[in-house]
Amino acid sequence: MQEHVSERNLAGSASNVTSFKSPAQTDFDVIIVGAGLSGIGAAYHLQRDCPKKSFVILEGRDALGGTWDLFRYPGIRSDSDMNTLGFRFRPWRGEKAIADGPSILAYLNDTARENGIDRKIRYHHKVKRASWSSQHARWTLDVEGPGGATLAFTCNFLQMCSGYYDYEAGYMPGWPGMERFKGQTIHPQKWPQDLDYAGMRVVVIGSGATAVTLVPAMAETAAHITMLQRSPTYMVSRPAKDVIANWLRARLPDKLAYGLTRWKNILLQMYFYNLARKKPEGAKQRLIEMAKIELGDGFDMAKDFTPRYNPWDQRLCLLPDGDMFKAIREGKASVVTDEIETFTETGIKLKSGQELPADIIVTATGLVMRLMGGAEIVVDGKAINPGTTLSYKGMMFSDIPNLASTFGYTNASWTLKADLTAEYLCRILNKMDRGGYAWCTPRNVDPEVIPDATPPLSSGYMQRARDVLPKQGSKRPWKLYQNYAKDMFALRFGKVDDGVLIFSKRPQPAAERLRA
Repeated sequence: MQEHVSERNLAGSASNVTSFKSPAQTDFDVIIVGAGLSGIGAAYHLQRDCPKKSFVILEGRDALGGTWDLFRYPGIRSDSDMNTLGFRFRPWRGEKAIADGPSILAYLNDTARENGIDRKIRYHHKVKRASWSSQHARWTLDVEGPGGATLAFTCNFLQMCSGYYDYEAGYMPGWPGMERFKGQTIHPQKWPQDLDYAGMRVVVIGSGATAVTLVPAMAETAAHITMLQRSPTYMVSRPAKDVIANWLRARLPDKLAYGLTRWKNILLQMYFYNLARKKPEGAKQRLIEMAKIELGDGFDMAKDFTPRYNPWDQRLCLLPDGDMFKAIREGKASVVTDEIETFTETGIKLKSGQELPADIIVTATGLVMRLMGGAEIVVDGKAINPGTTLSYKGMMFSDIPNLASTFGYTNASWTLKADLTAEYLCRILNKMDRGGYAWCTPRNVDPEVIPDATPPLSSGYMQRARDVLPKQGSKRPWKLYQNYAKDMFALRFGKVDDGVLIFSKRPQPAAERLRA
């Protein structure tokens, strides 16, 4: 059955909800929630590895792309190289490895269209509640459809690809006097497309990936832009173009060149990450030295560019071609390390007494984590908080049947783990078919497994989400290693029937047993 998708959805322009005609089918083998990187990848693997399975993608917004369609702020780009952020099954052919948002969105649209995945997406379908019934071995989804209509969908297996943050709004700490400021206050997640900041004085609050992307992009036309941070972050310059990748692509078939580049980058990332974790002080000093070389003399490295934490306690901020350092060197941008006392009519007063004049204030203060797209999860009538569960292989939850959720790496490209998760889901589905199983459930029966609620990063958005994030255990398969090689062997080649993932057959009704 061909699913409906309009040309508007593919282009991501304004929608016409009243013209949407919902297809009749609402029961599927698998339902994927979310049409971003993870959802499109999961759909591809289902089509390839489980061709007999019926599935649909439910997307709450009016276009595919997830993060890459939602964020429209100046300079939006990847903070991982596209040879690993791209799908394993479809080479990234762009010249730049650190790509801009529109290029990534075009790549996602092309992938969906080339594989017929775009015809499986139903837009304006937001999942509000998912209820599992062991009696029927089905999930029932309460969905808010086009125009606010209430719809019901059912499936045997539910794959959540809805990301990890709230699409409705970002994190806003709130500061004294915000209402007094006469200029514009903007959160990057709600960027006004008609904003003219040419010749304006801009203050960006924050020092994470969004801030270091915005500052050099806006510095090109703003009168001056200041990044105001409570504490520094690690900033690493890297070429926007991967010279080796482009050299290989010019001489080898696409897939071979892409595969070699992908493994080069995976292994390099793993090497530098492990080195930084084993020798944090040495890595810290080297990163600061590299920043000093980029910036030159005349900057307070200890105050403004030396973080209080070790490398990879939080993600490093990637600067393509050192663009942030360049903007600072040229005097177009500056960094101030201080805390906010109050907003004023004309800017921000800091606790040190310094005042930052501003026409525009950008609050690049982070995300609000929201698992499962905010949907309520109910198992046999009992509401489940994922924060009380253990994470099984980084993709399923203890005591929740037939549900997988994609959550990428915190120290590498999201898609590396998303691809492995999709592959493993297909292995599970095929085993269930071979054995005649109706559902599978991760069960922890090992008393030696100690739950650990420590988030994988010390970043603010992770710390704020301690109560909603599933816990990890002290050993496999409940422990998260943030290591692609280990996960590849476990998910691509490891046993599916590992004694922890329990497979169950639906009980035969009494009437059928008597007839038998």
